Amino acid sequence: MQKKAISVTDAARNFADCVNRAHYQNVTFVLLKNGQPFARLGPDFEKVCRGRDLADALAQTTLTAAEAKAWQDDLQTARKTLKTPADKWQ
Repeated sequence: MQKKAISVTDAARNFADCVNRAHYQNVTFVLLKNGQPFARLGPDFEKVCRGRDLADALAQTTLTAAEAKAWQDDLQTARKTLKTPADKWQ
């Protein structure tokens, strides 16, 4: 992925081009305000799994008793080791 620093003014003047390049060419623009990084404009690679999606996937899965136990153990381990993000909005 490419990164390109541009001023906020240039980004505003060429917004449609920046959005298209972010989407089609995977370019991330670092927007500068007074020469300092201020914001980013980039492609959205975020994959979201909602509770309902997970429940639907699990409902369609058939596991043996051993696989179900292993999955339960992995889930419990993950709950103990994973930390929630400091900023819940990220």
